[in-house]
Amino acid sequence: MARNAAKAHAPSTLTVKGQDIKLRTIGSVLIAALAIWFIAANTKSVTIRLWIPTVTLPLWSVLTVTFLVGVVLGLLIAHRRARQ
Repeated sequence: MARNAAKAHAPSTLTVKGQDIKLRTIGSVLIAALAIWFIAANTKSVTIRLWIPTVTLPLWSVLTVTFLVGVVLGLLIAHRRARQ
């Protein structure tokens, strides 16, 4: 019985126009779209203190960098877990 529980299941999919799409893909696209909308809605300049220097940047650039760093770290962690 423990052997059956250890087997990996196929990822959940949704059929759209005859093509199977992973739910993970739909979720990723939805999160990316919401992040882009949020970044586009925040265009004012902000002052950020980086330990010693203080910089003034548009908020959209700070949010974009933060989002991209989060995506890269998430992909690295997922890749590392998949290898184990």
